[in-house]
This record gives sequence, C-alpha cells and structure tokens, in this order.
Amino acid sequence: MALAIFDLDNTLLRGDSDYLWGMYLIDKGAVERESHQRENDRFYQEYLSGQMDIMAFLRFQLAPLARIPMPELLQMREDYIEHYIKPIITTQALKLVDKHRQRGDTLLLITATNDFVTRPIADLFGIDELIATTAEIIENQYTGAVSGVPSYKEGKVIRLHKWLNEKNYNMQGSWFYSDSHNDLPLLLEVDNPVAVNPDPELARHARQAGWQVLTLADPE
Repeated sequence: MALAIFDLDNTLLRGDSDYLWGMYLIDKGAVERESHQRENDRFYQEYLSGQMDIMAFLRFQLAPLARIPMPELLQMREDYIEHYIKPIITTQALKLVDKHRQRGDTLLLITATNDFVTRPIADLFGIDELIATTAEIIENQYTGAVSGVPSYKEGKVIRLHKWLNEKNYNMQGSWFYSDSHNDLPLLLEVDNPVAVNPDPELARHARQAGWQVLTLADPE
C-alpha cells in the first residue's frame, strides 16, 4: 500500500477552486465587483508565473470569510460547490482516484487553497485525508488569518512531512499528481511524480526528467 497524493486545482479539477470562489463572491454581490475581480485576476496570474506572495494572497482571499457569518458562509459554500465545482470534475479524475483506492493506496489531497473551500471538494472525491491551508477560526467565526504554514510550494513539503510523522506513514512507492511548476518541491520528493495537464514549465521539466505526463479531459 502506497501513498497517492493529488493536487486539486487544474489537476483533479478542470479549473481553480480558489479563483472560482472569488468569482462566486463577486457574482453573489458579497464583495465589490471591480476591485475584487482585479485582485483575483492579478493573484491568479502571479500564481501561474510562480511569483505570488502567498501571505498577501491569503489576506485577500480569507478576508470575506471574516465578514460573513458562519451559517451564511456554509450555505454559500454549498451553492458554490453545486454550481461552480461539480461541473469541473471530470470522469477521468474520479477514475484516477478510484484506481488508487482499488489498489488499497492511502489517498491524500494536498492544496494551497484553504480548507473552508476544499474540505467538501475532497469529500466529493471520497478522499478523507486533506492537507490545505488552514483558515483560522475563533469562536466559530473565521478571523481572516492563516493558522500554521500555508501548503504552498515548499510549504507543501513541510506540511506533508508533519502529516507523515503524525500518521506514521512513509514515502515508499509514493505518487504525486500535479499540474503546476509551483509543486516541483513536492514532485521531487515522491517516487512517482506525474505531471497532469501540466503548465509549460512543468511540462518541460517532466520531459527532461522522463516523468509520466497525464491528460485529464474536459468534464463529460
């Protein structure tokens, strides 16, 4: 039994859940449209280029969670999952996860996107183990702050090793599926790195390193 690790955005999903959450807030009038869309687009482009300041992004992305009461947030999240996330889950992604499940592998979703957004998405894939950036909660309300190390770039490696120690797991025979060059630190840690729908930089690295490259098609 091996560890099968999956990135989320643009890997298991044919889109970015962080970016789409921002668009959902705009569409529902929960944030000011023009300024929020401008910043949402800017941070997404910085992420794609590998130049994103993760703490600045998280201050921006988590701020609305602190302004909206928890019961309302939970209702919004349910609507967001139904209309923004389910349509971008591919049959191929579900089959990939199930292939490792049938092998008896331990399934782990690891993502820079915060746990408020991603916990129900992990549940859709039947993945119990989740490492996500932790949005701080005090007295049943989000504060807009981050708790602990964001699971981004080298932070994913830090968070994974902490998780391994807590679970008494090891990396023998491990797999990691990702689309992004931002995940190279973790891709280099596993025995079986797989580039999924890779961005140009990751595609180049995968070719040079002889890694498997996998394409997951659009939603059916």
